[in-house]
Amino acid sequence: MVEDEDAPIFAIAVAAEFAGMHPQTLRQYDRIGLVVPGRTRGGSRRYSARNIAQLREVARLSADGMSLPAIARLLDLEDEVRMLRRRVVDLEGALRAERENRPGVRVFAAGASGVVPVPSGRRIRRSTDIVLWRPGGRGED
Repeated sequence: MVEDEDAPIFAIAVAAEFAGMHPQTLRQYDRIGLVVPGRTRGGSRRYSARNIAQLREVARLSADGMSLPAIARLLDLEDEVRMLRRRVVDLEGALRAERENRPGVRVFAAGASGVVPVPSGRRIRRSTDIVLWRPGGRGED
């Protein structure tokens, strides 16, 4: 529908039409915190494409018999999952950058057979101790 699905651009009448609802229903959902749109400086509601998708989902779930508090919890959990997925992507990028910037880091496994280097990507048995070694390390680990 829109390039940035979080951009608050639709007035309440347009959002209501897209969602197949009455504008008063959208106002009620905003009041109870179910689907909360952005606001202009003047206080007018502005709905994003994500808000409209949430409104459609609320209508579907409500028609299936789910209560509004249960729907609110579900939407909160979906927002949390979306945020956590973004966080995972950010952390994976930071980890990748850290690995690229630390060429001297090696992992060793210490077990009954002694200490051996562990090739990148290889899994280690749970009974084995893992040690991170840095040539010329600073003793901070």
